[in-house]
Amino acid sequence: MRTMAKYRYDRIGEELKREIADIVKNEIKDPGMGFVSITLVEVAGDMRHAKVFYSVLGGEGERKATEASIKRAAGFIRREVASRLSLRYTPELTFIFDDSIEHGIKIAKILNEQIKQGENGSDEQSDSEEK
Repeated sequence: MRTMAKYRYDRIGEELKREIADIVKNEIKDPGMGFVSITLVEVAGDMRHAKVFYSVLGGEGERKATEASIKRAAGFIRREVASRLSLRYTPELTFIFDDSIEHGIKIAKILNEQIKQGENGSDEQSDSEEK
């Protein structure tokens, strides 16, 4: 059973995620900022710190440029969050690159290749059995 405190942290994390995603998408005009998705926000028990996990569409170069842009904009993002949400304390935001989406894409490609190889192998076997 979930405790009320855990539910509150999750709810605040979702609010932070929504607001940060909106700020990154609509307010930051840095040309180095790539296509960023905020994937998760974990709020600490004292509500003073939050880990913001993000992913970037593109290669390593875009990831590095986006990481630098986010670091430059971190203070601005925190101020915007403070003005949008009424929290006693606006958490200190720590941005962490999340490669889980890239990892999932790699796994999906490998699985698709294995499925295609399996289908090709079974087609060859059924052709040889018919002859």
